[in-house]
Amino acid sequence: MDVIKNYINGSFVESTSTRTADVMNPATGEVQAQVKLSSKAELDDAVAKAAEAQKAWGATNPQRRARVMMKFGALINENMDKLAELVSREHGKTLPDAKGDVQRGLEVVEVCMGAPNMLKGEFTDNGGPGIDLYSMRQPLGVVAGITPFNFPAMIPLWKMAPALACGNAMILKPSERVPSTALLLAELLKEAGLPDGVLQVVNGDKEVVDAILDNDTIAAVGFVGSTPIAQYIYGRAANNGKRAQCFGGAKNHMIIMPDADLDKAADALVGAGYGAAGERCMAISVAVPVGKETADALIEKLVPRVEKLKVGPYTAGDDVDYGPVITAQSKARIEGLINSGVDQGANLVIDGRGFELQGYENGFFCGPSLFDNVTPDMDIYKEEIFGPVLSQVRADSYEDALNLVIDNDYGNGTAIYTADGDTARDFAHRVNVGMVGINFPIPVPLSYHTFGGWKKSAFGDLNQYGPDAFRFYTKTKTVTARWFSGIKDGGEFNFKAMD
Repeated sequence: MDVIKNYINGSFVESTSTRTADVMNPATGEVQAQVKLSSKAELDDAVAKAAEAQKAWGATNPQRRARVMMKFGALINENMDKLAELVSREHGKTLPDAKGDVQRGLEVVEVCMGAPNMLKGEFTDNGGPGIDLYSMRQPLGVVAGITPFNFPAMIPLWKMAPALACGNAMILKPSERVPSTALLLAELLKEAGLPDGVLQVVNGDKEVVDAILDNDTIAAVGFVGSTPIAQYIYGRAANNGKRAQCFGGAKNHMIIMPDADLDKAADALVGAGYGAAGERCMAISVAVPVGKETADALIEKLVPRVEKLKVGPYTAGDDVDYGPVITAQSKARIEGLINSGVDQGANLVIDGRGFELQGYENGFFCGPSLFDNVTPDMDIYKEEIFGPVLSQVRADSYEDALNLVIDNDYGNGTAIYTADGDTARDFAHRVNVGMVGINFPIPVPLSYHTFGGWKKSAFGDLNQYGPDAFRFYTKTKTVTARWFSGIKDGGEFNFKAMD
């Protein structure tokens, strides 16, 4: 069986650890590889090597670093099919979805090609008599990225591209469930011209995470995952004097107003709720139609669309809408939450429990489920399901719908479907959520803006990618300079004044 290695100083290195984790094929339920779970000592050694490599990389001018990003972007494009295949094989998502995973990461790489412009400082001429002031952005040194299973390419690229473009070295710890994509990206970076040691990929579990948080050399940590772990990482990192940006869970609502185009809204809900088997932090898991007539009409439009969804392995190609969830434990948790929704009085309109696919009986497939008459006190509403389950919560008025979103613990993404510009504008201004869609179901900003949630969806002051990433991965140094004149009143040059 294949044993997945670490990537240290530009080479694949097998961990000396005796602890391993299985890398599953979610479609078949079979173990396809094993990954060794590295030790604290291995992490510390990788950090020391990265710190040494960073000295020259940080001193390399931004334009040359940008050229590496340019070549890296070209190599990602050339290897798109290979990368997508790796994503699908370990995560289970369909190939079109996997290509989208890679593409959204590539877009951040493309923005990082403009690093010289993003890293420019400020200048004040003659701020005082003969005094100039200027600022410069300098790399932090060694930083770390801890990335989740649901986007094996996109989120590692969101972390590594701006960190490296800013002149840092990076320790990347991908999810042990999907380690291979990060390793291929590391190989492509080397081919693009990144010096050995500037990117180290260290596979592991909580032992490596804690070692990252406690290592004195690592100056900043970026994380994406569940809210409890995001809180833990943020607190421990901050306690150790590190910068941290930690993104957690979500419970994303879409409000559907009575004047909305219900066909477009229903199509959007199906794509946003069930795509990638619901394993997205930006998935819409709650539909909030306003008024009984809207709710009744929406559920009628949703039912045939949800019933037509095709579930299967990525090898089935374009004939599949979504694939399996990541593990058997995830499937059991999702079905447990569906059970709780039924027990607590919600109307299970479409039941995806017990779904089996011929020839893939041991795969981790969940059929699509659709609830109506869900209320905010139910577990199916309160918890992030991270599976192919959509809940309809009925609201009597726009204010009731808006307050559902405002009162929710999470604040990652939200959307509204309406034909009224005043309502849409009011919603965008009042809702306390980091990313807002207007007639747009998954409002992930383009890569030259910035991605980040509010409330329990994010911990830290700066967001991912865009301008915030360049702020997060650099520190500002401000210089106040005065040069004494070397010219005497009579015009004779005073060499002593230049000593």
